[in-house]
Amino acid sequence: MKLKSVALMTALGIIATTSAANANLLFDPYIGATAGVGGATLFADHDNKSYVAQSYGAVAGLDLPLLRIEAEYNYLNDDVIKAQLGMVNGYLKMPTPMFQPYIGAGVGAVMDGDIDNGPDIEKTAAYQGMLGLTFNIPVLPFKIDGEARALYAPKIAKLPGDDIDLLHYDVRVKLRFIF
Repeated sequence: MKLKSVALMTALGIIATTSAANANLLFDPYIGATAGVGGATLFADHDNKSYVAQSYGAVAGLDLPLLRIEAEYNYLNDDVIKAQLGMVNGYLKMPTPMFQPYIGAGVGAVMDGDIDNGPDIEKTAAYQGMLGLTFNIPVLPFKIDGEARALYAPKIAKLPGDDIDLLHYDVRVKLRFIF
């Protein structure tokens, strides 16, 4: 009778410790940094101007088995416009071991910025869509994302009788550290 009790307690102990260890595999918090290059187009009534643009950012999020949720800070920079954005993104990803394709969407706000020789940037909503591929580095706590992204921010500035809209599109690399 004592042998069965010891075996049962051992089995329960193993189940309890392995379930706690595997909980981290299901919910992986992370932080990371992004850098990208692409273009920006400013739309004003009948005058559209495009510029080469760079983007830099920082992310913090939670990586789930099929989903990823993150908060993101972006700094967009081109010849004419400089803007800071805060976004909340959601991603749907394929559960493959080494490479994970994903699609995502985000919503947020333009927080600050300026346009050279133009009006100040106003606080306004921003929307973005992403399509990418995650490379899982075996054994190391890092993941690398390569993604194409398009961001739209309506009415970022006002001209007399007209509003300026922003379309920013780029290719980004994101390095994430998994805790």
